[in-house]
Amino acid sequence: MSVLQGLEKIGQSLWYDNIQRVMLQNGEIEGMISRGEIKGMTSNPSIFQNAITKSTDYTTQLQTLAWAGLSAEEIFWNLAIDDVQRAADLFTDTYKNSNKKDGYVSLEVNPNLAHNTTGTVKEAVELWRRVDRPNLMIKVPATIEGVPAIRQLIGKGINVNVTLIFSYDRYAQVIEAFLSGIEDRLAKGETVASIASVASFFVSRVDTKVDGYLGEYIKNHAPETEQLRKMMGKAAIYNAKKAYQLFLREFNSQRFQKNKEHGVKPQRPLWASTSTKNPEYRDVIYIEELIGADTVNTVPPATLLAFLDHGVVVDQITKNLDPIQAHFSSLEKYSISIDKVTEELELEGVQAFSDAYNK
Repeated sequence: MSVLQGLEKIGQSLWYDNIQRVMLQNGEIEGMISRGEIKGMTSNPSIFQNAITKSTDYTTQLQTLAWAGLSAEEIFWNLAIDDVQRAADLFTDTYKNSNKKDGYVSLEVNPNLAHNTTGTVKEAVELWRRVDRPNLMIKVPATIEGVPAIRQLIGKGINVNVTLIFSYDRYAQVIEAFLSGIEDRLAKGETVASIASVASFFVSRVDTKVDGYLGEYIKNHAPETEQLRKMMGKAAIYNAKKAYQLFLREFNSQRFQKNKEHGVKPQRPLWASTSTKNPEYRDVIYIEELIGADTVNTVPPATLLAFLDHGVVVDQITKNLDPIQAHFSSLEKYSISIDKVTEELELEGVQAFSDAYNK
């Protein structure tokens, strides 16, 4: 059995965390889809910054739009929307054949609106109208201000990819926003069967942050070096596994089962930031350790190639749960709070996407 067949059997979908115009035009993405390597695509401002500034793929269209007098921001949205429309069209068969479970392409709202609920909703509605594809997902950051926007957009029947989720508590708020949005629609007598949503829970950045704090502690507490090193590289997986337990509980609850009667699909966890930042760790650790039913893993190019080459498929996500709470308690003993870590990561994530968008 191939790794792709193994994932299919367990119930995990691989999406591609990348978008480049040349790949959309030369048949490369089409080939990856036909081989079953990817079942969806995600983008963000950093990905578009890389695609547009480090290639000549956009030069002709960019010049034409500039000569037409459009602002830099208007030009960006024209370029991005064209790419997303092309990608969505390539995934049309995947969307239809999976009964609207997969085949989605994500486009993020302006990250400068991350703390503006009204502005986020307004822009998301406009992007939904402009892209005009049923297999589009609008990405909305899971900030305090983003959570009510998620509920409103789901209530309007717009597919939402909730991005930049780092903490268990914020994930709980995201699930509540999704379920409430569904219930808002049902209360108005509107359909919910065509709505899709994923909750993008970020992974490897948690290890990078926690390992950094542990490394600082090691510098000043040499006698405990071995114990501290054993604690490295675990927080991200444990954090995600804990989140998956919440997913299982909420989407097997009586509340969701009642909504399910109307055809609504669960809001699947999507594991994001799954490239391995530390060369000492296995290059596919953030795929292999998070394989489980009703999940998505969005992978960058190098990680996808590595997984197709030597990935091992085992349903791991519900295993080795007992040490989770003890691990986070141990981190607290060294003044490393997972709540503080995830709060920092959210702020940094929003800033990084804002910087990329503005550049």
